[in-house]
Parts: sequence; structure tokens; C-alpha cells
Amino acid sequence: MGQAMTQPSTDWHVKENGREHHTSKFSSKELIVRRGQAFVITFNGTEQPEQTLTFIVETGPKPSKQAKTQATFGISSTASKEGWSAVLQSTSSHSVSISISSPANAVIGRYKLSVQSTSTGSSSAVVLGTFVLLFNPWSSGDNVFMPNKAECEEYVLEEFGIIFAGNNNHINSFGWNFGQFQADILNICLSMLDRSLNYRQDPATDVSHRHDPKYLGRVLSAMVNANDDQGVVLGNWSGNYDGGKSPSSWTGSGEILQNWKKSGFKPVRYGQCWVFAAVLTTVLRCLGIPTRTITNFSSAHDADGNLRVDEFYDASGNHLNEGADSVWNFHVWNESWFSRSDLGPSYSGWQILDATPQEESGGIYQCGPASRNAIKEGDVDLDYDCPFVFAEVNADCMYWSYDPATRKKTLLFNKSTVIGQLISTKAVGRNDRIDITSDYKYEEGSKKERDIFKKARKKLGLEDKFDPTAPTPKEIEQKPDISGKFKLAGPSEVGKDLNLILVLANLQSEVKSVQVNMTAWSTVYTRRPVREIWKDSLSVSLSPEEEKHFPIKISYAEYQQQLTTDNAIEVTALCHVEGGIQVLVQRHIALDNPAIDIQVLGEAKVNKEVEVEVVFTNPIDIEVKDCVLQVEGSDLLRGILMIDVPPLKAKEISSTKFKLTPFETGSKHLLVNFSCDKFADIKAFKTVKVID
Repeated sequence: MGQAMTQPSTDWHVKENGREHHTSKFSSKELIVRRGQAFVITFNGTEQPEQTLTFIVETGPKPSKQAKTQATFGISSTASKEGWSAVLQSTSSHSVSISISSPANAVIGRYKLSVQSTSTGSSSAVVLGTFVLLFNPWSSGDNVFMPNKAECEEYVLEEFGIIFAGNNNHINSFGWNFGQFQADILNICLSMLDRSLNYRQDPATDVSHRHDPKYLGRVLSAMVNANDDQGVVLGNWSGNYDGGKSPSSWTGSGEILQNWKKSGFKPVRYGQCWVFAAVLTTVLRCLGIPTRTITNFSSAHDADGNLRVDEFYDASGNHLNEGADSVWNFHVWNESWFSRSDLGPSYSGWQILDATPQEESGGIYQCGPASRNAIKEGDVDLDYDCPFVFAEVNADCMYWSYDPATRKKTLLFNKSTVIGQLISTKAVGRNDRIDITSDYKYEEGSKKERDIFKKARKKLGLEDKFDPTAPTPKEIEQKPDISGKFKLAGPSEVGKDLNLILVLANLQSEVKSVQVNMTAWSTVYTRRPVREIWKDSLSVSLSPEEEKHFPIKISYAEYQQQLTTDNAIEVTALCHVEGGIQVLVQRHIALDNPAIDIQVLGEAKVNKEVEVEVVFTNPIDIEVKDCVLQVEGSDLLRGILMIDVPPLKAKEISSTKFKLTPFETGSKHLLVNFSCDKFADIKAFKTVKVID
């Protein structure tokens, strides 16, 4: 018998391999590489001839060749295109350098690498150590291959993002620190996979599917929400966030993922759609799947799958919580880039994933991947969850007046052009908004768009089915005698009175008497009414074809206590027209927070302290207290800085200074969030150029 191999020491060339594999941003001592691409390691302690060496890679709890979670390979003269392979680079008297290549469709995750020598007659393998294998959007053989390098930089390597919110009349935005390369985030992402329902049911089979981005995207869309599987974030849309952090107070995913792990994997409280989407972006970018966040304005939540959302109002104009359907001011989901071998090449490219728990799919709260091309073409019969996503951007909207006592409902009006507007995402390499609505649907109101809608209805079996809840043709054809709209007369800012004008116009050639019942409610961004702010009524007489303007003022004192952290107000006027059908006038108002200013005082250099000043002016006539400033930024500071700020008298200016020491060069982003008893979560970000 020959001698067994001694325990070798291994040099993983983490720096050089990291550069080649676009993984040098990971702050890890462990080797992290991408599939379908060679990496080099050097090890010593092998006294055997190199040609006798055999390598073993294995991943998961039950590695097997059949499941492609284990491979054994010797040294060959060239890298294999099909499986794992090793090519000799160089040898010296004590060490050997080997280039190891993985297949472009290898299972991703943490691998153990071992070596054994056949010449010794001893077959016991010696473990060289572990490495992590990720998806490779830079490699043309990978399902996630993205030919445009600038897009790879943005959608895989960029840690900063901008999320769009507000409503379709008024878009606002805020920065987010995805932080996918922060310490321990990769390990947390891998633990998410090992905590999924699929893994718990059948670990070996789950791991064998981890070569497939559509499988992982779907599993992770379920794991990011806490429903079903004790996932990462617990959703809360009540407007009351006691017992946790308000969804609008987060500024990045790192803190959420770290909290999840620290608590022993208990769901983090609380999230709403952009939090789920931002965390999913972090996890997928971390694993190497190109991903971005998408905001859809006037987004439909069609709970019963009839491509229609119904909204109900009582006689006073109050928006009722009747029925399961809803229209959200905005909704944020994800798009990830990969090919769809299951559907065919025309459905490859951007795929929609949605981690917000809205409706069950396959018995659990997960959504996608739905091919964006399938949504645009109305191919709602394709996997996964296309009908739900199609409805989010295309559903028809019906507004009803409803009497809870008699349960009688009357159609006020229906619209096919209000849902799915201004679909937005951050531009590549710039902090601008780009509009991608035309990638989701043909032009609103065009014949092509209506044909696609009919095609989708037909595929869902809705064309031939009698729907007792649908309005009758007679109801749909009714024409109102008057028209109305709310116009903003002045700024919509928290801390200022809200001035509106109700414009009513008589469309007929005879006098019309109108009784107008008006209400204003604070809402969550899903338009769920939370607290009544104001109500009033008017009796109006309109001469033939006359237009009248009625000024409305809702004072800051009236709405201040009632506002949710979403700063959203819904104003409605239900007009009862004598002898005609009722007319609903509504407007969703997004109030802006006051501004906050960030200045970097001096040059930002690596490993040199630099001072930052944050300035906030209290815009209102009362003192604000309980002021807290929260600061974070990848490569600028580790973790989150929390600073208590003293109370501010009316109109007083506060300046808060702190120091930070950047630890990487390049364009970095500092994010701040300022909160006090009168203003929730005032956000700002500053681009910081860090030099050597």
C-alpha cells in the first residue's frame, strides 16, 4: 500500500479569482466564483504525480452524480464544456496550481472540494476546503446571461437603488441600500434557500433544482415574505406598526436580513411592497441573477381573477372596504433577467417576480416568474401567475355606489384606462426614472391593446361565462349629466394646509340641481381608508353648460393627527344629480415631506475620516420632538448610525454633524432617514465620490 496524502494547505487566490469573476465586492475570506468560468487554486502536500489526482466537488445534504450535486474529475488537457474539469497550470517541487471549470448550468451554492490520488492505492480523499458558486450573467452559456455589460454592472453589482412611489399624479422617489455584498449577506441568502418549504420537504431534490433561476426566483419570492414559511419580512398594511419598525422607516435590506438571522430567523416586523421587492433584489443580485425593482402606478389587486376590480362608495362618498379587490396608488415588484427554456425563446428576458403576499399560488404566497413578453401579448395561460400580473396592469375598474343596509349596488362608472400607469424603474448608470409601460402593454385605448385584453379574457374563460356581478349593458351605457374633478390649488406638503378646487360642469342644456357629499380620509398607499379627516356637503344649482369652482381647504390641524406614514389622502365627492345618475369625483393626494439636506464637508478619501452635515428646518409653527437621524451607506460606514437630535422649535434649523471613514473607492451613496413626532421618515441620499 502506498502512503495516504498528507493534509495539503490551499491558496484559493481569492483576490485574483474575485477580479476575474466579478466577485471582489464580497467581503469574504472564502472563495466566491461564478459558474461556467475557470478559477485557479494552488495547493501543496501532494507528493504524487499530478496525473493521478482526482477532484471531487459536492454540495447539499446528499451529494449525488445523478442529481448533479456531486462531480468527480481528473486532470485533462483542456477545460470541458459539459461538466466539471481541471487543467494543470503549473507545478513546483512542493505545490501544484490547477484551473477548475464548472459547467454553465451547475447547481449554485456552497461546495466542498476534495482531492485524492489514485497512485497511492489509498482512496481516502482529502478536503481542500469550501467555495461558493454563483450564477454568471457575464457568461454566454448561463441562463442569466446579459449581453450588455453596463446592465450587468447595474443589475448585479450596484448596491444602491431608487424606488418610485407616490401616485400617478405625483411620483416621488427614495434611495435604497441593497447592500448585497455586505458581510454575511451571502450566507443569509444561502440560509434562506435552506429554510424554504421545498428544502424542508425534500432537501436533496430542492438542492438539485438550484441550477435553475426560475426555480430559485419562485422559491425566494415565497421566502422573502413571512407567510407560510417563517420567511424574512412580515407584512402590515394597517397603519399601526406597534411592535416593530414602520415599513417606511427602513433605508436598506442589510439591516432587515441581519435582524432576521440574529433573531433566530423570526420574521422582521414590518414590511410593505417596496420592502419585499428591495429585499428580493438584494438576494437575487447577491446570487448573481440580474434583478431590478419596478413600480406600477394605479396597480390592481384582482382577488377573484375576473380581470376587473370593483370599488364601493356609500351615499356620503366614503370609500368602503367591501369586496377583496383593490387598486393601490402604487405597487412595487421585481423583474429578473433569465431565459425560459420551458416556454421558448420569445418569452425569455425580463421575468416578473413578486414577493408581496397578495394571493396564494400553488397553495402558498409566491408569485412568478411571469414572462413580461407573455403579459404584453396576453398569453395568460403560461407559467407562472400571468393572470394576476396581467390584471395588475390591465384590469378594468368599476366604481359602485353601495348601500350596506339594503346591499343594493349601483354602477357609478367604469374605466378601462386607469390601471397600470407610468410603470417605472431606475435608469442604468444614472439616478433617473425611466418609463417602461410600453414593455407591459400596447398603447392604452388602441385597438391592439383592447384585442389583447379580449384574448386574455378568452384564455381565462371569462368571455363565455355569465358573471352575475358584472354591470348590465344598460348600466354601462348610462351617461352622466355632469362632470367633476378635484384640482390642487397650491403645494401638497405635510405641515401646510391643503387647498383644492372642486370643479363641476353641467353637460346638459337644462338646469341641474346637485347635492354633493364630500369626505377626506387618510389612507395607506393601498388606498385602504384609515381615519376620517374631514367631511362637508354642498347644494349646487348648475345653469345649462355652466362650470362652477368650489374652493376647499383642509387645514394642517385637521389632518395632522390622522395621517399615516404614507402621507396619503383620498378626497371624494359623491354628487347626487336630480333625475340623473350619481357622479363620483375622487382624487388621491400624496403629500411631500419637507426637505433635508446632506453636505460632505471636504474630500472623501479611503481610510480617511470625513465630516458630514445634515440640515433640517422645522417648517411648522409648533415644536417637533423625538427626532432621530438614521444613516447608512455601503462602503462608507459599517452598520447603521442612529443619532438622537434635540427638539426643534417652530421654524428652527437643526444641523447634525457626524464623521465617517470610507473603505472603498468609487461612487458611493449615503442614505439618511429623519423622523420626529410630526414627520415620519423624511428621506434623502447623497452621492459621495471616494478617491484614493
